[in-house]
Amino acid sequence: MLVSGTVASVALNWVTSFGSSLWTIAIPWGLNGFANATVWSPGIGMLAQWWDRGQRGRVMGVVGVAAGSAMLLMWLITGWTVAEFGWRAAFQYPPLLMLPAAVALFFMVRDRPSDVGLDNLNQSGLTSNGATAESDQKTSASSSSEWGRAGEGETRSRVTESRARQTDGPFTAYRILFSNWRFVATSQVKGLENVVRYGLTTWAPLYYFEEAGLSIETTALVTVALPIGYLSAPLVSGWISDALLGGRRSPMIAASAVISAAALVGLALIPADNIYAGAVLLFIGAFAMSLSMTSTLVVDMAGPKYAATASGVLDGHGYIYAGAQAIIFALVLDMAGAPWHYVFLGMAATRVLSALIAWRVKL
Repeated sequence: MLVSGTVASVALNWVTSFGSSLWTIAIPWGLNGFANATVWSPGIGMLAQWWDRGQRGRVMGVVGVAAGSAMLLMWLITGWTVAEFGWRAAFQYPPLLMLPAAVALFFMVRDRPSDVGLDNLNQSGLTSNGATAESDQKTSASSSSEWGRAGEGETRSRVTESRARQTDGPFTAYRILFSNWRFVATSQVKGLENVVRYGLTTWAPLYYFEEAGLSIETTALVTVALPIGYLSAPLVSGWISDALLGGRRSPMIAASAVISAAALVGLALIPADNIYAGAVLLFIGAFAMSLSMTSTLVVDMAGPKYAATASGVLDGHGYIYAGAQAIIFALVLDMAGAPWHYVFLGMAATRVLSALIAWRVKL
């Protein structure tokens, strides 16, 4: 899936570059989004097969840094390509950078330890009652106490997971995941996060371009604080969660929400022409957003066996909310004629709600 999705994405970007109307651009570009999505979830599932819960936060942190670095790199390369060669070239040449990665994946990466003669990890994660059956010798003592406090007497349930494996069907993973209220709640947190993550990416450049009267180049320099912030935080949050919090993720999710909410309120209050303060607040907000560990938390819940499905469902929630924010904030600005600070205050409100949900999940 990883290799085929990567190659398909390159091909569909090239097809998009030859579009001459709305539909001939939108259809292949939409399919490209689908191809991209087929890479992410299986990739997370593969990583879950190699690292247990006590190390997973740091591993997901490396993934987050890689994703943020790619975002920053493409931000710069694509902008330069458009300026020098036109928009069609932006769909043709930057995506070619994915092909060496696909070749490396095919020849160097294996799905699970047993593919190279090693023992596989225990495949169990959280059952429907919220217990964990993942056996990590280094963190078993601390994990047991954390789950006990969070689940109010919840116990390990290997027997339940064993029975589930015996009756696995095409929808077993979904049944297990959606019967866990903590997974459902965390999925909503991910969606609310994407309201801000994609909201800032969508609206911050337009805000500074329109309200501050900045040029395109200056707007890009101010808002480049976003991808820099996104790529800086994941390693920090992963290390704190694994090393200092005993594998707990909810405190990092709540801290991410509170800090980013404060930054968004700051953006709403300061004038748009104060671009230095704006750039600092954009960086703080983006950094705080990437402190969140929703992606790691759902893998902990699902265990390696269902990690890919859990990651896919989580991201599905995220994309629904991301699409909704574009429509809602556009209506707020254009139809209602509301001032820009309503947008940032609305984003801050979603972060406060995320903090409350994360604190209730307690994992």
